[in-house]
Amino acid sequence: MNQRRWFTPLVVALLVLTLAACGSLPAGTDNAKGTSDTAAPVGSATNGQTAKVGLIAYLTGNGAAYGEAIMSGIKLAQEELNEKNKGALQIELAVEDSVGKRDQALNAAQKLINSEKVVAIIGPTTSSEMFVVGPVANRSGVPILGTSTVAEGIPEIGEYVFRNALPESLAVPAAIKKAVEKIPIKKVAIIYAYDDDFTKSGFETMKATAEELGLEIVRVEKYASGDSDFSAQLTNIQAAKPDAIFASCFYKEGGLILDQARKLGLNLPVVGGDGFNSPQIIAQAGKASEGVIVASPWFPELDEPMVQAFVQNFETRYGKKPDQFAASAYDGLYILSQALLNSGAADDRAKMRDALAAIKDFNGVTGKLSFDEVGNPIMNPVVLTIRDGKFVELK
Repeated sequence: MNQRRWFTPLVVALLVLTLAACGSLPAGTDNAKGTSDTAAPVGSATNGQTAKVGLIAYLTGNGAAYGEAIMSGIKLAQEELNEKNKGALQIELAVEDSVGKRDQALNAAQKLINSEKVVAIIGPTTSSEMFVVGPVANRSGVPILGTSTVAEGIPEIGEYVFRNALPESLAVPAAIKKAVEKIPIKKVAIIYAYDDDFTKSGFETMKATAEELGLEIVRVEKYASGDSDFSAQLTNIQAAKPDAIFASCFYKEGGLILDQARKLGLNLPVVGGDGFNSPQIIAQAGKASEGVIVASPWFPELDEPMVQAFVQNFETRYGKKPDQFAASAYDGLYILSQALLNSGAADDRAKMRDALAAIKDFNGVTGKLSFDEVGNPIMNPVVLTIRDGKFVELK
């Protein structure tokens, strides 16, 4: 009898201590270091759990500006979130450079999944990389979020694949329709890289949109990624006498195409795909980029407190304004953080996936976002043009 009197309280005490050590006390439980200004939701990850998130980015090579912007946005978000969620959730980043190559991206994903044991992955940067990495993450049951992968078919890879990047299927039609509304366009030429999933997807969307609007496609020109001389393609376009050029390119080739087109006297309106949504297109092409039209979920001049706070903090930290890639990546880590808190665990990939799929009306710097049943973002693009060396809204 005496043994039962002391044994039962002892077991209860040990269970409470074990739960506290494992960070499994109910959400909102007070402790000396585990309080915050905003109480965590019931079932949220609490008491200082750490979640390891992987990042695969194009940090070296011809497209490094994309990866650098993504890294900058994520680093800023990490700092803010770890301060904001002290006592509830800390995010640790495991970063891998893909060099913009599919095999490197695949190696990076396997390392993050199997060695680093990340709960989720952001990236990779390009759609071509995602078409290789996405299936591996999906088979491994690791949620993966593309913040810059805009080609058709990305979320359809599997139930663990998501993106908050605005798909070309939404962005390109918005840009073309606005261009046609503002400029008398009847005939168009299209130029794209034939050997990349992103640029090919952009081309297909441009072609379909032109046909839908009843525009005559008078010339289609191709080139290989990494080409630098586009005189033959541009001469053919010039001979076809289009009213506008649609270009599905990365910024490096896109900047060269703009510069060489203007030097040939092709002073036509240009509608670009997502690859043109970077200040690098202005840096590469200079005055030749004037008048380019693109669609983006991100507009740094938007008069919204959240947007302007992000712009100010980013400029203070990095000495320049954030582009679309930085903004989408910044939102991406905030989205993952919200899903982690909602999931109630920092290392459960399946719970993380379900919480990510359930995200609705997330308010980010790129606007309000929900995921559809496939994993695509539901959001509205803004159509922009380059004027006096900067992106402005085309009204």
